[in-house]
Amino acid sequence: MDIVERFLNYTKFDTQSSEDSNQVPSTDKQLVFARYLKNELEREGLEDVTLNEQGYIYATLPANIKGKVPVIGFISHYDTSPDCSGANINARILNNYNGGDIELSEGIILSPSKFPELLQHTGEDLIVTDGTTLLGADDKAGIAEIIQAMIYLKEHKEIKHGKIRIAFNPDEEIGMGAHYFDVDKFGCEWAYTMDGGDVGELEYENFNAASAKVNIKGISVHPGYAKGKMMNASLLATEFVGMFPADERPETTEGYQGFYHLTGMQTQTEVAKLSYIIRDHDREKFEARKRFIRNVVDQMNTKYGEGTVSIEITDQYYNMKEQIDPQMHVIDLVLKAMQDTGVAPKVKPIRGGTDGAQLSFKGLPCPNIFAGGINFHGPYEFVPVQSMEKAMQVIIKICEHTAHYNS
Repeated sequence: MDIVERFLNYTKFDTQSSEDSNQVPSTDKQLVFARYLKNELEREGLEDVTLNEQGYIYATLPANIKGKVPVIGFISHYDTSPDCSGANINARILNNYNGGDIELSEGIILSPSKFPELLQHTGEDLIVTDGTTLLGADDKAGIAEIIQAMIYLKEHKEIKHGKIRIAFNPDEEIGMGAHYFDVDKFGCEWAYTMDGGDVGELEYENFNAASAKVNIKGISVHPGYAKGKMMNASLLATEFVGMFPADERPETTEGYQGFYHLTGMQTQTEVAKLSYIIRDHDREKFEARKRFIRNVVDQMNTKYGEGTVSIEITDQYYNMKEQIDPQMHVIDLVLKAMQDTGVAPKVKPIRGGTDGAQLSFKGLPCPNIFAGGINFHGPYEFVPVQSMEKAMQVIIKICEHTAHYNS
């Protein structure tokens, strides 16, 4: 089975996760695919293959070299985004893309006029959807690349490598992928998530992240007799929102710029609830953003009475750069592997989070490498075959170079 056949087979499984679930994994259908993967790993000759009740799969490719070699790992998630259906995916291969529009289905066009990144893959073979579902390259492409690389190393014993661990987990798309990841069981000195986008991407900086839940208490009085008595929580909510800087929102920021993002609002006269996420790459600025939103709460309470507005802020994850910087050999090995495989590195910060960020703070340095997919979480998602092959080659080279690494 080659990498394309393997990936296309994976897309047949609906593994959508759910934010509205309290179970782990969040959907039972993820376990259906997890059991399939476990059996596949055993058929392919991987060792120590385990699948726990929470859906975490671990396996080993034993070392074929003696001596002290770091144990490294590769990780991908198998759930797909709740944002778009992952059921009945009808993927097809468009060979030798010519740079024009791609009709996914009647009236649904994948066009370089809207997605100019397509033109960077002219002449390549693109795996696309039929325009009704996502594709699932995020992150089943990563899984296919890791497994295919392990099989290649198994069959090419002339390539020397140390012990390699692989892991596949559920629920990354809802921010829970690393919560139940057993770092001790995994037993690696460092690892890589194969969960990035276009070919060459390498990410070891991400947002510091927090969520904020704001509750506003109003006073409801019959509107005909409300003068001097009513306090409309809906209007207080709009006032609260208006106190935030208009140029520090997701739609007005890029690169290293942080933001406040109003993700939800439920209002009535008597009560209003607001949901925010707070993001910044810089830890000091991140802490300042949390102080700012608390200060807005204080200002509202000074104006309208103590207890009118309350807030609960929860830190979600931190910038993995803090954990990677002292161990830059983890990055140097990737850069060397990319150089050897003819991949131009695109080192950039993640404007989001990754399982690797949480794992890095659990003691497992874990930067993120491209898996090749583009336009994740929607029907215009696609992945070039050549990008998947390059990702597989980078994995192989990392394993090879790590065998010669001296700490």
